Amino acid sequence: MYKLLTASVALLISFHCLLMLPHVAYGKAALSQNSPSMLPVTDGDAYRSSHHAFAAPVILLDVGHGGIDGGTSAQGVLEKDINLAISQKVYLLLRSKGYAVIINRLGDYALSDENRWLNSRSRHTRDLAQRKSLSEEVSTDIVVSIHANWSPRSNVHGPVVLHQKEGRSYLLAQSIQDAMNKLYGTEHKVVWGKPFYLLNYVKQPAVIVETGFLSNATDRVRMSDPAEQKRIAQSIANGIIYYLSVV
Repeated sequence: MYKLLTASVALLISFHCLLMLPHVAYGKAALSQNSPSMLPVTDGDAYRSSHHAFAAPVILLDVGHGGIDGGTSAQGVLEKDINLAISQKVYLLLRSKGYAVIINRLGDYALSDENRWLNSRSRHTRDLAQRKSLSEEVSTDIVVSIHANWSPRSNVHGPVVLHQKEGRSYLLAQSIQDAMNKLYGTEHKVVWGKPFYLLNYVKQPAVIVETGFLSNATDRVRMSDPAEQKRIAQSIANGIIYYLSVV
């Protein structure tokens, strides 16, 4: 959590020209009243009680991989870097619309390093458990995990959104998939993410957004371009906002 709060200051300063962010109040577990007001919301209940008469949805952005875990790669482009760049932009776009958003990685580090409570030798298991744990520690309504894809067939391209075997998760996935299909000019369908830990163990509606294929040259160029990253982030944010407006 210390890394989360420290890194967020640098993130928001670096993007101050991109968006004007609203004031956010914090709970007991976050910072004092004299702390900077642009840090990410880390207490969903505090946000609800101080900003809305009715419950406001809290969105958890799960940034795939990080640190020693680079994820997939192609031509020197690492998935962990793409995930972070796009997730930061989704975070800022949603914050600019007044949504309560939590992002679990704001730098290049592995979440397994912060997991000191699970007695497991597997770094991968500790990483996944840490991601799941955050969704339980705060009042999270939906979880959106952002990744990049890879295929042995270089012609395979475009976004794919995976969902739980649950109706709200399916609707969230479909909303994001539709928005991303418009951006990419594709007609991909959402996919049941049966084997994925996050989708099996997170209790809230959760999806995994594969923003494109690093193995495809066109997708890789798009996902590496900051301007295109913002367009990808906007399509993800649009899908989230649409889902929250109808569910």
